[in-house]
Amino acid sequence: MIRGPFISVIVGLAALLVFPPAAPAQMAQSQRTQANQARSPWKFNPTDRPVGDGGPAPKRDLTGTWAGPGSGFVPQFASQDEAPEKPSLTPMGQQLMSQNKPLRPYSPAGTNDPHVRYCDPFGVPQNMTSEIRGLQIATMPNRIIAMIQYMDVWREIWTDGRPLPTNVGGTGKDALDPRYNGYSVGHWEDDYTFVVDTTGLDDRTWVTAAGYPHTVNARVQERYTRVSRNDLKVTITVDDPKLYTKPFSLGTTRFRWVPNQQLDEWICPPSEVIEYLTTMGDPAGSDPAADAPGSRP
Repeated sequence: MIRGPFISVIVGLAALLVFPPAAPAQMAQSQRTQANQARSPWKFNPTDRPVGDGGPAPKRDLTGTWAGPGSGFVPQFASQDEAPEKPSLTPMGQQLMSQNKPLRPYSPAGTNDPHVRYCDPFGVPQNMTSEIRGLQIATMPNRIIAMIQYMDVWREIWTDGRPLPTNVGGTGKDALDPRYNGYSVGHWEDDYTFVVDTTGLDDRTWVTAAGYPHTVNARVQERYTRVSRNDLKVTITVDDPKLYTKPFSLGTTRFRWVPNQQLDEWICPPSEVIEYLTTMGDPAGSDPAADAPGSRP
């Protein structure tokens, strides 16, 4: 029986290629049913939302549990938020991009997205732009820990003043191995904005679900701004000169404070993905029009 939340997401994305979205009346009924369920302190409830902005943001503090756009909170996006930019690829970037086949438009059977096919980690920066449901942040004396709900990912962001490494993926005894989440350092730009710089990323991952590639030496910058007590926004930019002609923005994502500070488990079990692909995804085949001009996002 295929029952995992990840499989529900994949099946839903595939279904959108064929069937129209659910009727608003059905969605409203589902929301009312959910709202009437008993509120357990052990479960995230998307209808239990903070009221207003909660007052001024505390200084130099991101600690807590936050709900993102995929949580059901539907954070309100402000008109001044930065929109994602379409990256401008170099010839090498175009070559690598042409080898990647994203879920849309290639379908589960035709994609070579390592996350869709094998549940491989998104890595930075995609784990902050795809499947953004919940985020927990904890502050330690020399680092900040970011715990991402989807796939139970945790990241270390060092705040002890160390520089980013320059020998990731190189040779020699001091060379470091690339990581899915790279190597991150952070600092407070002011009382409300925390800036994170990351490099040393495993180049098997994609920048976005559309298949944009990156090198090990790509530089990702995240700007976490505590807008108010109940509001947090994150803006991400990518700089990778070998593959892109200029830095580009992945846009701004907004988060809202979770009143009971609880998030549900949301993982991607490889066994369920294998079962889905074997019984449904692969037999359905890929879209023959996927390689047509203009079909890719």
